[in-house]
Parts: sequence; C-alpha cells; structure tokens
Amino acid sequence: MTHRIALVGYGSAGRGIHARLIREAGLTVSAVVVRDPGRSDQAREDWPGAALHATLEELLAAGGYDVVVLASPSGLHEEQVTAVLEAGIPCVVDKPAATDAAGVARLLDVGRRTGTPWTVFHNRRLDPEQLTLRALLADGALGTVHRFERRWERWRPQPRDRWKENDPVGGGLLLDLGTHLVDSAVQCFGPVESVYAELRALTTPTEDDVFLSLVHVGGQVVSHLQAGSLTGAPGPRTRVLGDRGAYLVTSFEGEASPLSTLDDAAPEGCEGWLVRGDEREAVPRASGGHADFYRAVSAWLAGGAPPVDPADALHVARVLDAARVSARTGARVPVDNR
Repeated sequence: MTHRIALVGYGSAGRGIHARLIREAGLTVSAVVVRDPGRSDQAREDWPGAALHATLEELLAAGGYDVVVLASPSGLHEEQVTAVLEAGIPCVVDKPAATDAAGVARLLDVGRRTGTPWTVFHNRRLDPEQLTLRALLADGALGTVHRFERRWERWRPQPRDRWKENDPVGGGLLLDLGTHLVDSAVQCFGPVESVYAELRALTTPTEDDVFLSLVHVGGQVVSHLQAGSLTGAPGPRTRVLGDRGAYLVTSFEGEASPLSTLDDAAPEGCEGWLVRGDEREAVPRASGGHADFYRAVSAWLAGGAPPVDPADALHVARVLDAARVSARTGARVPVDNR
C-alpha cells in the first residue's frame, strides 16, 4: 500500500534524517513544507512530483495526506501537532513532542478528543547498541543489573549558531539529547521514580552540560545519563553493570573518543563487549536499524500499533521537568507516575 506522506521541515532533521529513513524504508514523500529557496530546490530534486507548500496551514488546507511528519523546531511541536490532529490526519512528531509534560498531556487530550492517532520519533530505540543491550537483558547475560550509564558527549568548543543551541524554549541538550537518553533508560529498566540533575550553560544560552541520576521504580537500577558539548575526552558511550558482568560500548557514531580503539578491535558484526574484569568477549550486533521506525509507521497506518506510544513521551517529559526542578533546587525530585 502506498502512503501519502507529508514532511514539514527540510533541514538537518527533515532532509538529513526523516527523508533519508523514509526512502530507506521504501516509502515516498508526497509533499514538503519548506520556505527556504535552497531547501525547496533540494526537495524538488529529492522527490520529483512532490507538492511544495510554504506553511503547514497551506498543507492542511490542501489535504489528501495519510500522515504528516513534523521535523520542525521543538518549540513549534505542540501547536503543529494540535493543528494536524484537529485536521484529522495521523501525525509523526520529532522528539520532544512538546517542551514540557503539560504540553504532552494536552496533545494526548487532543488525540483522544479528535480520535486521531499520533506517535513520536524516538528513533534512538533502534540504535545498534540499544537493540544489542535489550537482547543481552532478555538473555540474562548481565544477570541482575544495578547501574545503567550512557553518555552523549562531544568536543564542540565552538557551538553551532542554530535554534538547538539558542532557543530558550525548545533548545538545549536536556530536551534534545536528554529526551533520547531518558527514553533509552526507561525502555530498558522501566519508569523513573526520582531524579537528581545538574544542568549548566557553558558555551550557549541554553544548557550544553547535562547530568541526570535516575532511580527507576523499585530502586534496583540507577541510571546515570550525561550529555555535553564541551567534553574533550568523552567517556564510554554505554556501560551497564550487572552481577554476571558488564556491557561496554566505548564510542558512538564516529565521535572522537580516546576509548574508540577498543571498539575498533571488535570483530565485524559485533557491537560492544561483554566484560568481566580483565576478560572480555565481543557481542554480536542485534539486527535492526532506524529505518525500521518508518516500516513500523507503514504498518501503523495500515491498522497496526504505533511505533512509539505517545504516553511514553509523557513519562519522559515528566522526568525532564523534574530534572529542571532538581537542578534549580539541588534536591532529588520525585517523578509523577500517575
């Protein structure tokens, strides 16, 4: 079945991520909302015959689409998702769904009221390391896990001049990378009951140095999550500690790291290491990838389950809201799990 996909935004997220994955999944973009002349030319070249619209309002007025994909700045998401759902069109929105939990809750209300389904682009669930970790957890290879660590650290002393760094509402690493980090922790170890956070703005108007300590419900697992742009020596990407061993991934997507030589030594088709003291063995990479999100979108539009339950985005937003309170007060803050 051919789905008529409309894509809103054709910058680094719209063209560089969503359009690429849509094509990889064997689907086609039928319309693009884009204003910049250069990006309009790119859209025409990439998707011959696709309709180009200057605004979301113009796209919705034209109608005729099976799903609208929002790859716009985060501060616009709540308003745009609302408009799409009110128009009766299913929606995929890039993360974060809204800039706070109240906004995500309002979107859930709009979806229930209109009866229009929507989902959130938590594509990092499909990272090779995440898929491989989940396979290890399912097999019990790590035993009883007590700590999950994940870092998304970069050496970028000269920040980029774009909305992600500068927008005080929708920008900053907490909403950007923090959303992925928290979602990954929750997917593996369940809901969060409390948060301690340290947030700083070192080189940008928004936070570019993030540390989160999450206690998951039950208290057995603690997650330490870090994101930073002023990190000259990034730490291990992923370290998961259990009573039967640890899972270690040292580098990530080609980011410079003093530890990357260890992963370079891994055999073809492996993703990280199962480590027990001075013993280590390479872990076979689990199958799957980011394009599977849009394969799941196709199945969802045909009557299947959404790739990501929007309720998951609400819990992540509540964790991030609590993190802001913790960073402001210095206290560990409980998370609303109603």
